[in-house]
Amino acid sequence: MKMLHGIMIFAGIAAMAASAADKSSEEGGLLSPGTQAPDFTLQSDRGDTVRLADYRGKNYVVLVFYPGDQTPGCTKQLCAIRDDYSRFTQKGAVVFGINPAGKESHEKFVAKQHYQFQLLVDNGQKVAGMYGTNGLMLRRTVYVVDKEGKIAFAKRGMPSDSDILAAMK
Repeated sequence: MKMLHGIMIFAGIAAMAASAADKSSEEGGLLSPGTQAPDFTLQSDRGDTVRLADYRGKNYVVLVFYPGDQTPGCTKQLCAIRDDYSRFTQKGAVVFGINPAGKESHEKFVAKQHYQFQLLVDNGQKVAGMYGTNGLMLRRTVYVVDKEGKIAFAKRGMPSDSDILAAMK
């Protein structure tokens, strides 16, 4: 009985340690505000070639890394941006959703939800890796890149549109 009790206590401690490690790694890998945003070139749902460098000196760029097309959380997040899109354009921002789904999947998602912004295809999660959002499953993360190409905002999860917009000064 003592042995079983000891094993249960050890298992509980191990579970708490694993949970703490998960939480710390959840925030780990985020690019810090003020650092240079890694440049990338990706294809969009429209067939366009999108280069982050093309927006330097012109626009804020909002990068929304999200796990999957047509999933409830991702749809909610991207629809909130769609509904507030005029607030983003008033700030001089362009928005891109990014995940590893293919062009056809993105096309269907955009058509169904009427997104004004493009969804980018990140084959092999190469860009996600540069931005610290890759893993077994893409980690939902939002970045704002300022007009000089530096990270102005970085947050895991679903930050409010107001929080994202506040990073654009």
